[in-house]
Amino acid sequence: MSLSTTLKKLGLTKAFDMLYKDPKTNLIKLMDWADKYAEGGLSSQRAAIRAAIEDPENAYYPYVRHIINDLDPEVVKTAAVNFFINANLIGCPVQDQLREEYNCNIPWAILMDPTSACNLHCKGCWAAEYGNRLNLTFEELDDIVRQGKEMGIYFYLFSGGEPLVRKKDIIRLCEKHDDCMFTAFTNGTLIDEEFADEMLRVKNFAPAISLEGFGEATDFRRGEGVYDKVLRAMEILHERKLLYGISCCYTSANYDSITSEEYYDMLIEKGAYFVWYFHYMPVGNDASPELLPTPEQRAEVYRRIRDYRSRKPLFCMDFQNDGEFVGGCIAGGRSYLHINANGDAEPCAFIHYADSNIREKSLLDIMRSPLFMAYHDGQPFNDNMMQPCPMLENPEKLREIVEKSGAKSTDMQSPESADHLCSKCDSYASCWAPKADELWEARKAQKAAQVISK
Repeated sequence: MSLSTTLKKLGLTKAFDMLYKDPKTNLIKLMDWADKYAEGGLSSQRAAIRAAIEDPENAYYPYVRHIINDLDPEVVKTAAVNFFINANLIGCPVQDQLREEYNCNIPWAILMDPTSACNLHCKGCWAAEYGNRLNLTFEELDDIVRQGKEMGIYFYLFSGGEPLVRKKDIIRLCEKHDDCMFTAFTNGTLIDEEFADEMLRVKNFAPAISLEGFGEATDFRRGEGVYDKVLRAMEILHERKLLYGISCCYTSANYDSITSEEYYDMLIEKGAYFVWYFHYMPVGNDASPELLPTPEQRAEVYRRIRDYRSRKPLFCMDFQNDGEFVGGCIAGGRSYLHINANGDAEPCAFIHYADSNIREKSLLDIMRSPLFMAYHDGQPFNDNMMQPCPMLENPEKLREIVEKSGAKSTDMQSPESADHLCSKCDSYASCWAPKADELWEARKAQKAAQVISK
């Protein structure tokens, strides 16, 4: 770590100590500090944050106060240092150097499955197709993080299965790698007072709790009483002033309720700090293509979420419709990769093909494998950022990638060919393309008008 980075880390820590003595005054001083050390980077983002701090009429003014008043100060400090300093100021230059040296993708984050086991039996869960006997050992999880940090990676996510089946090992990882930030996509039912106390002790873990909508929809898919358990988990986390958010999958059946203003407001009322929306993916031989949203439904989700973001205090990402903010597909190690509970390195949580296993290759060697190099060489898969995915919107690309790389299906119970998977997306991609063009052209015109007005 360079001296300048060390000083910035110490400066940020001291700045947060100062902040809580007089939040109203020192929030602005903290922003002045950020502007001073940003060296010209992220100017638009910093301007937006400053507006949220200083303008009571700004939609995110109460969000900033939510963070200051409702989160434990040490949790805020730890998240800020691990995310902004370690994952960005320290990590990104290392990643950039490796990208240039090896001419391959180097991820900013790693998603991994500690286990394929789950305490629930949700309808249509593709993760369950792996079976419930696959696990990465603690030593394997630890080694992935060790290798990742050598590559400048300080942000780790867990999925499954239900990752909190392994919550003791997750806490051990958080404790051992206290310079990293961890999160997990979880059904929330295993979050109890004891686990929340452990979260508060390590300070660098923030769960993303899955919800299908309100009580009836959640219980229909996940089981009777699950919705109430999730609400109780959120209460426990809020009581202990911990960071947490929500993960939502929208389909043709639930898109209206799960993106309704009533639902969005409920998440804010319950104290969530972020919500991630995911588009349904027809993964697996038994997947239901009829659950894919129509072009009109997806466009409505796009409009609703952008409207809410402009006027409601909740950090929100719509992963399929926000391609413009991340330059298209982020998989294949461009920003992240997925390591399943069998150790297979997959380009994406929804692309269940691999030509490498973490038990046989290093992370760096995996990034240079034929499958991951095909992603590297092919990204972006479409110049229209409303069509980012090589499966959902460009299925011919995934067919080609799997065939040329020789990647095999990682589904151990019911292997699915790439052609079978992509055939479920062909009609969707064709129908979505005209609407995607319409939205993308409108967005480009909007951005051009904003530049002229400045």
